[in-house]
Amino acid sequence: MKIAISSNGPDMDSQVDFRFGRCPYFVIVEVENNEIKGSESIENTSKDQLGGAGITAAQAVADKGVNVVITGNLGPRAFTVFEQMEIEVYQGSGTVKEAVEKYLKGELKKVSGPTGPMDFNRPGPGRGAGAGRGMGKGRQ
Repeated sequence: MKIAISSNGPDMDSQVDFRFGRCPYFVIVEVENNEIKGSESIENTSKDQLGGAGITAAQAVADKGVNVVITGNLGPRAFTVFEQMEIEVYQGSGTVKEAVEKYLKGELKKVSGPTGPMDFNRPGPGRGAGAGRGMGKGRQ
């Protein structure tokens, strides 16, 4: 089985990155008989794209033949790619190694839909009234 983890670095001691499409690396971990057998790191070349980073990253990870993805948050397009490819997604944190160990113990939450900060129905950075750069009172 292969597990892809969004990571802020290239090795097993790196932290799980909460961003899927914009993380710097994916660590692909090979698991056999519930034991870690090896790993490889791939740079996320889509992280600097203006748009569509999630879907491009999801396709790159799927092309590696992974069965499971562990990340912090995942957007709707990336989730759709994984859903179509029958790749399970779990939310994890800590180091890459810790996240894989938690997955193997059944301690991670399986994701059943997009997660994270791109919920446009709630206020958040860049999505609501606030101290923006508009032409409000006194700014003529």
